[in-house]
Amino acid sequence: MPEAFRATSNAEKYVLEADALRRRQLRSALLYGSSRFWRRKQRVWPAMIFGAIVVAVICGVIALIGAFDKQQEVNELRGRGNPLTSQSESVGH
Repeated sequence: MPEAFRATSNAEKYVLEADALRRRQLRSALLYGSSRFWRRKQRVWPAMIFGAIVVAVICGVIALIGAFDKQQEVNELRGRGNPLTSQSESVGH
């Protein structure tokens, strides 16, 4: 068998392997971005989750402070003897 025919028998195998390698590289580029060193890249998800938790805590504290201030205003109005509440209390007694 001539040398050219023996070389071409493996040529198809090499073409298929090269195609498979190219597909793996494209899939990796799609998943991890175009950076060559995707393993060195910092992960974004933990920072995003931590940031969302911090924002939620800050919003909760702001809502709690607002509710506390509103309750203090209601308590002051009741303590001053609001004419509407004092009339209803005197009628009931």
